[in-house]
Amino acid sequence: MGVRMILGEALVSVRRNALMSLASTTTVAVSLFILAVFLLAAVNVDHMVKTIEGELEVRLYLSAGLDEAALEDLRALVEALEGVTEVIYVSKEEALATLRQQLGPRADLLEGIDEMNPLRDSFRVFTQGPAWIEHVAAAAAGLGGVEDVGYQRELIQRLLPLTSAIHFGGLVLVGLMVIATLFVISNTVRLTILARSEEISIMKLVGATDWFIRWPLLLEGMLLGLLGAAIAAIGAWQAYAWAVNGVYRAVSFIPVVPVLPLAWRLGLLLCGLGAVIGGLGSVLSLRRFLRT
Repeated sequence: MGVRMILGEALVSVRRNALMSLASTTTVAVSLFILAVFLLAAVNVDHMVKTIEGELEVRLYLSAGLDEAALEDLRALVEALEGVTEVIYVSKEEALATLRQQLGPRADLLEGIDEMNPLRDSFRVFTQGPAWIEHVAAAAAGLGGVEDVGYQRELIQRLLPLTSAIHFGGLVLVGLMVIATLFVISNTVRLTILARSEEISIMKLVGATDWFIRWPLLLEGMLLGLLGAAIAAIGAWQAYAWAVNGVYRAVSFIPVVPVLPLAWRLGLLLCGLGAVIGGLGSVLSLRRFLRT
């Protein structure tokens, strides 16, 4: 049985059973669209958490009078600490310029402070994650040339259990949605096949082989799943683009994952999932008829 003939039989069957095909496609589209919304939400929450974690740092305030050689030696010692990923030197002049920028229209409060700059040279130390910050801060505090150590202790103590709960909760929620989506779609495709039980029985009575019956219906299930998934992907893409634009206009400082390439990856995932579930639903349903 050639591929062209199988595809032709599947397309004819879709047209002949247009109402059931429409019902299956709609169910697939709605189910996968809801799954896509949950996936997009989970991806963005994870992105926000990682952004916040990436901005956490340890600030090492240095003793006055360190020459360039001493600074480089101290930097090497800090970089060698376990858990450290990056060390950035910030002079007191750079720190003052940053403070002016942060004050914005109130920067005039710092007029005349340049000659007696009270700020100190420092190292900004970034770690492999929030769990390393307290360890790095404690280790760096004992190094010669480090006068003081600062980091957001309370934020880190609250963030660690929160991020663990978010990651675990997100995985559980998405997992439950995937299971529910698989169940709904596969059962809908099975109902489509069950509605044609008489047609399948007649084909067996006239001598059609199992594979002659199975392949067109398998491909039909995959086509219905793929079509529904494509509709869901386009809908999710447009909805996410609208949501991202709204976030940028209202609260631009909130980190969100850009529409592209996320939308392409989500579309490919949904299409693959829709085709697999559609084909699987057909195979499971056909087993009942092909045994008789």
